[in-house]
Amino acid sequence: MELLTTFYNLIPITAVQGLLYALVAIGVMIPFRILNIPDMTAEGTFPLGGCAVAALITAGMHPVASTSLAIAAGFLAGMCTALIHLKFRVHSLLAGILTLTMLWSVNLRIMGKPNTPLFGLPNLFDWLDPAILGSLGLQIGLLAVALLALVGVLWWALQTDVGLALRGVGANPQLAPALAVHSTRYIVVGLGLANAITAASGALLAQIQGYADVGMGFGMLVNGLASLIIGEALVGRKTLLRQLSAAVVGSFAYYQISSMALSLGLAPSDLKLITGLFVLAAIGWPILRGKGRATFAAG
Repeated sequence: MELLTTFYNLIPITAVQGLLYALVAIGVMIPFRILNIPDMTAEGTFPLGGCAVAALITAGMHPVASTSLAIAAGFLAGMCTALIHLKFRVHSLLAGILTLTMLWSVNLRIMGKPNTPLFGLPNLFDWLDPAILGSLGLQIGLLAVALLALVGVLWWALQTDVGLALRGVGANPQLAPALAVHSTRYIVVGLGLANAITAASGALLAQIQGYADVGMGFGMLVNGLASLIIGEALVGRKTLLRQLSAAVVGSFAYYQISSMALSLGLAPSDLKLITGLFVLAAIGWPILRGKGRATFAAG
């Protein structure tokens, strides 16, 4: 009974977390599934969004303008990763690592210190309605509406000529030039978009929790991957709408699973280990299953 009570009390908090971090899952999904380019920049652009918005708000800028510029900073960071990958012929994973490493210094330079408090300062949620930060229900409703709008816009955009070209680059990069599709341009824009969405998540989190920290992005990539894998297992990815929905559904489910683990007595510090093992198992299981079938058939 106590376990169920603890889990029930955690549901609203983890629901907000799940919806907020669904933006990270979408930002991870675009490079991995749409562009077929592994990218680790999310580890750097998530705190970039938070640090940028915190620095701008404390400098007296309007929260809407601050959030918009933080998202734009994430877009530029994603573009940098794409250009390092394409122009210097560096593997996308290494390009992402280089970018997120440099962003650590950039974030420190932006804020001038490791963390910046935002308590008592105006933020985006106060601008919309001062009651939002005091109500988990209102936060859940607002984030759910924002995610529905984002998924709807992405679903529409990826079915336009530009969106189809972007998907074509990921599906068959060798054929794209033959169809007069400028692969470099679409990869740059695609990675920029993915990291802009991730930066938006960091900017919103900083304003909800009341501070930004240079280390707030640690583990975001693995969390995003875990959410994506769970979502694809629940809703599939055979259609574009399912692929987009998988990131949102998976993120919500992942944080509910995390709250259940905490209710069972698992230490919060163990969640990263469990998440990493889960992602490893999800990636390795199809390979191990295939080897098992091959051995059985040979026998």
